Amino acid sequence: MKLYTEKQFTLPTIEGLSEKQIDVHLKLYAGYVKHTNLIQEQIASLKEAKTSQYVIDELRRRFAFEFDGMRMHEYYFEQLEGGEKEAADSFKEIVSEKYGSFDNFLTHIKEVGGTRGIGWIVVSHDSKENQIHTTFVADHEIGQLAGTKILCAIDVWEHAFMVDYVPAEKGAYLDVILKNMNWEVVSKRL
Repeated sequence: MKLYTEKQFTLPTIEGLSEKQIDVHLKLYAGYVKHTNLIQEQIASLKEAKTSQYVIDELRRRFAFEFDGMRMHEYYFEQLEGGEKEAADSFKEIVSEKYGSFDNFLTHIKEVGGTRGIGWIVVSHDSKENQIHTTFVADHEIGQLAGTKILCAIDVWEHAFMVDYVPAEKGAYLDVILKNMNWEVVSKRL
């Protein structure tokens, strides 16, 4: 069995987010990696011991939560590495087809982020129709658009900003993230 390794991110100083906030968030990510591996190990051990299939099935259900939490945080932190880089023209073109302009696309991200509740803003690409979608996903293991490729993931769970912002200031947190987004990373995912 191949276990997952916690990725190390080279994050610049992010004006608007404290070092403590980033550290707390990275530790949460590390927990997802740890528990993804732990569940894989437990399933293998239980299968070997010929334990009740019910227990194994429940661990498999939990695996999606831990794995998707790990992967979504990797998308999130990767796109913050390296600071503000411009989006590729091809990326700007495809989002402009749907939203009218890149600035309208950013406005739409903020609108989606204003959805009440905790979760993720996910920008994904439907390659079958060559179309971009920006959705709110409450739980990272439930609600992803089937068959689409994740281009951008913005964590709007309160753990992502509560050290620096109260829930009513989620919009200010989103401004900080969008200001510090490395759009070059997002563009390459397309």
